[in-house]
Amino acid sequence: MARYKHIDTSPRFLAVDLQRQLLPGTFEHAINHLIDRELDLSGFDARFKNDATGASA
Repeated sequence: MARYKHIDTSPRFLAVDLQRQLLPGTFEHAINHLIDRELDLSGFDARFKNDATGASA
């Protein structure tokens, strides 16, 4: 008789809190700051606009 592995059908997702995980003074914090506040990402917004429902992708 075959011995099948049990598959967990109720995966658990962990919440990510970047304010607590990205510590000031680290490289990751600097990258996050640059992307969120310094870079102009409007080109991505224009390209990925979902016209069918009006919401961004």
